[in-house]
Amino acid sequence: MEAIPVRGIGGCIALIVVGAILTFASDWKMESVNLDLVGVIMMLAGAVGLGVYASVLKRRRALGAVPVVEERRDVL
Repeated sequence: MEAIPVRGIGGCIALIVVGAILTFASDWKMESVNLDLVGVIMMLAGAVGLGVYASVLKRRRALGAVPVVEERRDVL
């Protein structure tokens, strides 16, 4: 079974939302897992992902549009 790739801003926001739900809105108790800590880690991972994505997006926008070169050949 393969993992579903989560990319972009939507995936980062989803990590933050699920982490916040686990940390602040759930009262589940598991014997060997601290769900509050898991939620905080997910929120931090989402925030870091947003930062990285914004950095890459900023770099792409700084490059600007790629010039288009047209080649014309005269038919004799």
